[in-house]
Amino acid sequence: MSSNLEVAIEINATPKQVWDVASDLRRMPRWSPSTRKVFLRGGALTAGSTMVNVNRIGLRVWPTTSRVVDFDPGKRIAWRIKENHSVWSFDLEPLDDNTRTRLVQTRDVSGGTSKVSKMLIKKLLGGEQSFEQDLTEGMRQTLQRIRNDVESAS
Repeated sequence: MSSNLEVAIEINATPKQVWDVASDLRRMPRWSPSTRKVFLRGGALTAGSTMVNVNRIGLRVWPTTSRVVDFDPGKRIAWRIKENHSVWSFDLEPLDDNTRTRLVQTRDVSGGTSKVSKMLIKKLLGGEQSFEQDLTEGMRQTLQRIRNDVESAS
């Protein structure tokens, strides 16, 4: 049974400064160790935007498509992966009178995942426990890299 995953980091920047960086999902290949390309379709990112993503772990490469399902500027962006039904998100929480920000990345699979996804994880990605450990570590790296980008720009 797949688990929801959540990782958070505190960033020495305002929520607006964090949002300006983290909401540009085309930059995900710079941050995520498993994302190689993100193609945003149809212009500016907003609710309903669609993306094609190219992912890679080791020698395994696979595409996914996603749609932005929640877009609340300065607070939250969430996108649903069509192939496995997971919802990934970034949530921003102001800290210290808006001078710092808590950025939370979540993978929500409470709606279940596809049979194909379960089979691929089992056969090609080391099983669910190993896959989720790798995802969690990747989320930590992603948030650290976002924090580095935000703090070096502010």
